Amino acid sequence: MLELFSIFTKGGIVLFCFQGACAQIALPTKAIDETIREVLMQGGSAKQYNHKNLSVQFKLDNEFELVFAVAFQKILQLSYLDKLLDCIQLEFRDRYKNELREGTLWMNGCDFLTEFQGVLTRIENEEKAQKAAPREMKSFSSSKKFEKTAAANKAMFEQDTSAASTAARLATAVMGTTEPAPVVKSDVELARENMRKKMGKKGKKKAAVVEEAPVKAVKEPKKRVKEARSWEMGGKKTDSIDYSTPASDHVPIVLKDESHLKGTMGGELGGVGTSEESEEESDEGEEEAASGGMFSFLKNINLSTNRDMTKEVLEPVLEKLREHLASKNVACDIAQQLCDSIETSLVGKSYSTFTGLTATVKQALNEALTKILSPKRKVDVLRDLVDAKKKGRPYVITFCGVNGVGKSTNLAKICFWLLENGHRVLIVGGDTFRAGAVEQLRTHVARLSAIYDEDQVQLYERGYGKDPANLTQEAVKYARERCYDAVLVDTAGRMQDNEPLMRALSKLVVLNQPDLVLFVGEALVGNEAVDQLVKFNQSLIDHSHVADVGTKSVIDGILLTKFDCIDDKVGAAISMTYVTGQPIVFVGTGQQYPDLKALNVKSVVSALIH
Repeated sequence: MLELFSIFTKGGIVLFCFQGACAQIALPTKAIDETIREVLMQGGSAKQYNHKNLSVQFKLDNEFELVFAVAFQKILQLSYLDKLLDCIQLEFRDRYKNELREGTLWMNGCDFLTEFQGVLTRIENEEKAQKAAPREMKSFSSSKKFEKTAAANKAMFEQDTSAASTAARLATAVMGTTEPAPVVKSDVELARENMRKKMGKKGKKKAAVVEEAPVKAVKEPKKRVKEARSWEMGGKKTDSIDYSTPASDHVPIVLKDESHLKGTMGGELGGVGTSEESEEESDEGEEEAASGGMFSFLKNINLSTNRDMTKEVLEPVLEKLREHLASKNVACDIAQQLCDSIETSLVGKSYSTFTGLTATVKQALNEALTKILSPKRKVDVLRDLVDAKKKGRPYVITFCGVNGVGKSTNLAKICFWLLENGHRVLIVGGDTFRAGAVEQLRTHVARLSAIYDEDQVQLYERGYGKDPANLTQEAVKYARERCYDAVLVDTAGRMQDNEPLMRALSKLVVLNQPDLVLFVGEALVGNEAVDQLVKFNQSLIDHSHVADVGTKSVIDGILLTKFDCIDDKVGAAISMTYVTGQPIVFVGTGQQYPDLKALNVKSVVSALIH
């Protein structure tokens, strides 16, 4: 049933390994390696990881820094694995607790095969016996709901009985008689009497209303004739409403002097915030953290010395943490998964005082957030652009996203940054759907051409109604022939549920194979940003067969706009990065060309914690 069961340290030392009968031919070590790489090293909250036809379920022992992992066929439904991992963990700890504390177990080795097989056989036999035993249907009288209902009815009856008997004794004492106490009616009888009284009163009122209501004459409704509304300066039907200028006769653009912007963005982009400030905030003392902030509520928790962290101790802490992350605009399900990951990493560790608990939880949160925001691979646009230039081709960046997030504006910012670093840029008007999209890019190109030479930046457009995929292909060929260093492709804004437009975007990406596909999203939204990003990425994968190309297209990076409008509510960065694992390449912080930054991980983490 089991392919592999392994016990190893977080440092990678294997202490025990059990191979199933089917695993003798090919040991499924790749599944364990993938689990370590994709889940354990990334601080994920999942307790199970699927690799091809295998599934790996694991359990952490944070006190001794151990990992208990079991691999099995994915098609099997083994319900006893949680119990097996718990029992093996207790058995292993009890037998080798002295060696684990001294740190000598990995040197001397361990012979745990007999104990493991005994626990495995016992649990499998219990599972078989439980499945073989006939399952009796549970009656309502034995359910918890029946017990709660019976207890509530009993308490209500006792309360009514005591109140009625007390009233009867008071009446007897006042009247000075020895007459027997009145009979106490049950709740059902009292309810029925009240219902009869109410129904009787309603019937009398209705009858009175019927008798007193005068008979009114029925008037026939007048027929209303809809008249045409006349508007002031409405014009005539024959008047033309097309006031646009012909394509060959563009209105000249009046530009202001922006030459002072030249030379302000050379080299790598600066980060959002300063690293010095973030380091000072991250190095705050434990006393300051305990005195206020999101961890101040821990003062009300009664803590004894030298306690181990359990789920019961961490439950109020993680509940407060979940609410805090949600208030910072982190998506609700992402906040829950983040708290589960922190719980997995802390259960089993020890703390002595309130300050120790606060510092431990804060450090775990800091490490988890930093691990999420730190990219698995760094996207260096300038370096990749130079490599593409050496190969004799332009570096192509495609911008995609929903309507109104600022794709064209931030495309112009990136163009300005590339021009500042001495590169020639071709902008492609791939938004052939939205009215005014080409004119907007034409204005940006005119402004940039006024700062630099006209030969440095150019707009490639063919008007509206064209196929964006073919247009981009022509533009890339044009850029290669005229030795442009970079091609920035603007696309139409589209909702993530619009299948025809998503198919068109996927065709554009697959047909042209851009070097970088940037998803442009707002930093103002939380759950909606996650939904947009997930569906955009999935649509690009699902519809990648449109151009009959085998390569699948995915989102390569994220551009967060309107970052200057959110104050400390920077949760969208965590949500979007956690879902895709892709880095945040650029951050938009304003409307001017120099308002483009890189993500400062320490500043974002500090804003989320405080």
